[in-house]
Amino acid sequence: MPTIALKVDVDTYIGTRDGVPALLAAFQRFGIRATFYFSLGPDNSGKAIRRIFTRKGFLAKMIRTRAPSVYGLRTLLYGTLLPAPLIGARCAEVIRRTERAGHEVGIHCWDHVKWHDFLPRMPKPAVALELGQAGSVYEQILGHRSRTVAAPGWTLSADSLELQDALKLEYSSDSRGTAPFYPVWEGRRFRTLQIPTTLPTTDELLGEKGITATTLNDHFLSLIQPGLNVLTIHAELEGKATVPLFIDLLERLTKQGARFITLGEAAAEFGGSAPHCAISMGEIEGRAGVVALQGGALPSVP
Repeated sequence: MPTIALKVDVDTYIGTRDGVPALLAAFQRFGIRATFYFSLGPDNSGKAIRRIFTRKGFLAKMIRTRAPSVYGLRTLLYGTLLPAPLIGARCAEVIRRTERAGHEVGIHCWDHVKWHDFLPRMPKPAVALELGQAGSVYEQILGHRSRTVAAPGWTLSADSLELQDALKLEYSSDSRGTAPFYPVWEGRRFRTLQIPTTLPTTDELLGEKGITATTLNDHFLSLIQPGLNVLTIHAELEGKATVPLFIDLLERLTKQGARFITLGEAAAEFGGSAPHCAISMGEIEGRAGVVALQGGALPSVP
């Protein structure tokens, strides 16, 4: 029986306001609990336009995924011609509602675009400030600390991994890979368990290698393996632009007997004997830029 851990990345104000409620309704219909990661600071989505000049393939991906129609004009202007809305402050009730519905809620980031684009060049105090600001707003909204984080764009550094350890998180989900592991970055071993995304995302598949909306779910089903599968969805896509497709996928997985769990449940069930594995930034098909990739298992250290 395949096990599906659903990870929901919520990157934008519009995704939080409109996409999350739609996903909550879908999950209630199927009796599914998922793990939501919220961006809590300013929605600076408009500043992502810089990636056209700095990331090979970014413009092609924007065109292929029809980003302007998915995100809307206002979102693409936030932080440039329009002021950036503070997501946590304006959508606190949506976040509380998500937890009340029985879902797991974690921290995605403070400023999604800033982390995604500049983390490798950010000094450790700046990285700590990003996590600290997000953590403070999270506690104000939910009244307790987060036990998990997930890096925007699967973007990591040695400093961010070290700060995760300092926060004593139960686990994080910042990488792409095959199974839970403890990260080793350039020889440094870290203590926070990683639950990597094991499946490609919708925006990485649509328009690639002839995959269309008609064939997308067939492709997803062909990738499901026995044991743990971690699927990352986005509130802006599966909660808005591709809701019917996502509901069809849930229906087909349910009929096949798939079991749905949160990432916290995945950590408890599959993380007990997790190895230490190298982790590094590298490219994957369908995504512009680089992401954190799980490497091979390393020998244990006494």
